[in-house]
Amino acid sequence: MSLESVRYSRGSLQVLNQLLLPHKSEYEPVTGVQQGADAIRTMKVRGAPAIAIVGVLSLAVELTTKPCQDVPSLITFVRESLHHLVSARPTAVNMKKAADELNAFLAEEADKPGATSQRLTESVVQWAESLLKKDVEDNQMIGDFGAKHILEKAGPTEKVCMLTHCNTGSLATAGYGTALGVVRSLHALGRLSHVFCTETRPYNQGSRLTAYELVYEKIPATLITDSMASVTMRERKVTAVVVGADRVVANGDTANKIGTYQLAIIAKYHGIPFYVAAPSTSCDLSLPTGGSIVIEERPSHELTDINGIRIAAPGIDVWNPAFDVTPHELITGIITERGVFKPEELKDGLTKGQ
Repeated sequence: MSLESVRYSRGSLQVLNQLLLPHKSEYEPVTGVQQGADAIRTMKVRGAPAIAIVGVLSLAVELTTKPCQDVPSLITFVRESLHHLVSARPTAVNMKKAADELNAFLAEEADKPGATSQRLTESVVQWAESLLKKDVEDNQMIGDFGAKHILEKAGPTEKVCMLTHCNTGSLATAGYGTALGVVRSLHALGRLSHVFCTETRPYNQGSRLTAYELVYEKIPATLITDSMASVTMRERKVTAVVVGADRVVANGDTANKIGTYQLAIIAKYHGIPFYVAAPSTSCDLSLPTGGSIVIEERPSHELTDINGIRIAAPGIDVWNPAFDVTPHELITGIITERGVFKPEELKDGLTKGQ
């Protein structure tokens, strides 16, 4: 059984506080929108898909326990709540997409004859709950598509060695994972020889979270520092690199955890395929290039302190962008729940049939 980043039942939401991992597994209640936004902003919950899920479910919980009394107040509350949730961490596009879609859905439902506050509330709650279920299904498809694509270039019985960055597993999603879902699918097929995960400084999502998941799932894995990636690719015969994404734009440029860009450059030098694994909800086709992506900057203490203990020289300036943008030219393929696309094929691939 995969780890759960969220536990939800109608009217109740709990999030696994990822700030406490790997030393303590503690689920904390989220009773409404403000707590949901706080959990996202402080990174108790993180990962673009999980951010959207916790956001809309925190809204669903508050509507269930504190229902609005009339349609206008309901529409206003939903609109303002979603705006607040989007602002918690702006780089990840999933929450913004979910907000836009839910606002549009609510407006359409409100225009139907006989619309009442009670009926609309039920519709919003059901919409939020469907997002949770769909994320797990999409992630499993991402894992299977990615594993199949990577194995097409291997021998019929050859096992592959992967390298991944940050955390993209069950803890970053509703379950299964994106990039780590690809690793999980390869392992399930018996075709994974090993996976290397970076520590992912400065917040150590790799050493705290990905390593935790890999040990939990009993997947053969080794933790490396971020600065070991080059020598690992060369000496340990890495087959492919697979990472997640917080936002993929129309030309395939991808914003992901800081350090992803340098991995793509290193992979290109060594002739190793570099894949981005992300649901279509992480793809923002409204932006033409990665230069338009707003990059979140985090507090300086995340870089200067570890567990509250200062490790950096007092007085030193700090620049702490949470993400970087990998140019599409460095990306071999973008793995989605609809298939694997070259960056230049992504826009047509996602819009076809819509």
